[in-house]
Amino acid sequence: MEVLSSTEAGAFRPAVATEKLNERVLALIEYLGGALLALDVAIVFASVVARYFFHEPFDWAEEVASGLMSTMIFLGAASAIGRSNHIGIDIVVALFPKRWRSFLDALGSWLTTIISVALCYGVYALLLDTHGQTTSTGLPRWWFTVPVFIGTIFMALLAILHALRGPARATFSAFLVCVAIAVVGYYLNTTLEDGLSPLGMLAAGAIAGILLGTPIAFALAFGALIYFLLDPSLPVFVWAQQVTSGAEHFVLLAIPFFVLAGLTMEVNGMSSRLIELLLRCFGHVRGGLNIIVILATALFSGVSGSKFADIAAVGGVIMPAVRKTEGDENETAGLLACTAVMAEAIPPCVNLIIFGFVSNISIGGLFMAGIMPAIVMTIGLLVVAIYAGKKIDLEKVFTADSPRRPLPALIVGAGLTLAMIIMIGRGVATGIATSTEISAFAVVYAFVIGAVFFRELTWRATIGLFMRAAAMTGSILFIVAAASSLSYALTIERIPDQISSVMVDFGHHYGALSLMLICVGIMIFFGMVLEGAPAMILFGPLLTPIATQFGIDPLQFGIVMVVAMGFGLFAPPIGVGLFVTNAMTGTKMHNVARPMMKYLAVIAISLIVLSVFPEISLWLPRYTGVSQ
Repeated sequence: MEVLSSTEAGAFRPAVATEKLNERVLALIEYLGGALLALDVAIVFASVVARYFFHEPFDWAEEVASGLMSTMIFLGAASAIGRSNHIGIDIVVALFPKRWRSFLDALGSWLTTIISVALCYGVYALLLDTHGQTTSTGLPRWWFTVPVFIGTIFMALLAILHALRGPARATFSAFLVCVAIAVVGYYLNTTLEDGLSPLGMLAAGAIAGILLGTPIAFALAFGALIYFLLDPSLPVFVWAQQVTSGAEHFVLLAIPFFVLAGLTMEVNGMSSRLIELLLRCFGHVRGGLNIIVILATALFSGVSGSKFADIAAVGGVIMPAVRKTEGDENETAGLLACTAVMAEAIPPCVNLIIFGFVSNISIGGLFMAGIMPAIVMTIGLLVVAIYAGKKIDLEKVFTADSPRRPLPALIVGAGLTLAMIIMIGRGVATGIATSTEISAFAVVYAFVIGAVFFRELTWRATIGLFMRAAAMTGSILFIVAAASSLSYALTIERIPDQISSVMVDFGHHYGALSLMLICVGIMIFFGMVLEGAPAMILFGPLLTPIATQFGIDPLQFGIVMVVAMGFGLFAPPIGVGLFVTNAMTGTKMHNVARPMMKYLAVIAISLIVLSVFPEISLWLPRYTGVSQ
């Protein structure tokens, strides 16, 4: 056994203490986040039941549920800091020699810490500023601000702990560099005649943060914070207010609910039963595994709403089957990434909800408008997948360790899963409930099936599901919140108006179709570098009115933009979604890129077709009467 010297032990103890404190804080906030999500589900479900069956809705339900979600977002963001789960782009950092990477990583960690501490201070100032105010239903404002303030305290604490976990020399050097940059910036701003340009420093701060590999949400918030600090007419608590209110909307509550429903399907046996049924139906035909990947993703995306949840659910079952049958795992991983792009058009996709929310488009209309485009992409992917695929030996898949389930029980189990998907689709098509209300019913349905019918859902697993869903969606919606603060700063500078003028001139010269294709290119590019939510928050409200001005239907435009964003998100070489797919499937991007090109070509052709033929998107909303 190796014995540490006193010097080594002394250096080791603080790291161990920091790690233990980090884990204890994480456990606390993840339990709190899960409890808040459970309470939200109960409130929304009870409110829907009270309205539809007793005709006495809870007037306070939406406001309280939104406030609880706001707190959950910051707890989820704190959890993602502690577990290093925030989405960032580290390609530029990876280009540097190894001896520089620890320093650059530390620099990004201190940047995250700066934002977390500033947000904590800003929310405290906001709490003081709103003292004595009430909400629209007469509740004290501080009831909603204090929990958010507590959430930002946890964010700041975990950000500091995360920054201190790196090598001591790199951590200290990066801290000194941050201090030096702040001092130089303050000196230049006070000595230059006109000071530093707030807009220029906003762009510099956000871009520098992204290139450093800082989580995208914090890089965007950093750019906005610099802008507010350099403009004396804007107090910091206004920046904090924009961040905290950016995702505090009842309609966005559908996102954690649908993600929770999808995770529940994965744990309670619904997803495995459906995939096994597909495997036994299509496994013996040419390209059978490819067919199953496409169909399973299409079906799961109709519940989970989260493309990464779909990849985890389908990939977790399919990839072992691919390896057992000695198939090409890189081919399967590439197809899985492309089916995630296709799933962007399938309701209740998270990004459809976000785009509809920020662009003021009917979310129900977008749900209906996405179904036919998804079918078009599915058919295209199936044709290529069957052509490129091979037959497999099912006997290698079903072994003594993973035997076949009895067929009657398998059909019943898969039927219960399909019933859930039909329930969601029917609810959207008829408009009998909002997407948030439908998602609450989906959660309850998934839990009842798992606990009562399959009996594979224990109390411990249930608690874990709420914790996972709260942490996952908290980090997703924190991106929405941070991007909202950046969007607010850009609006003050009238950047949207300037871009709008350029785009309108372009449309007048080259026509509506050319304008649509330019917008597609914009969303693909920013889908690569910003991830989905920020790209849509920044460009959705900007581009949608311009497209409408040239006769492009908002529903068609929304579907095309969301799919284009997904194309960029999963496209090599820098698509963040592709890196996530690689991590979940155990593959490497450089091995996956080549076999996935034929599937990406299908998506690219589909984008052009959807842009040229609006009826593909608009027929079903018009037929069902669910419009904007």
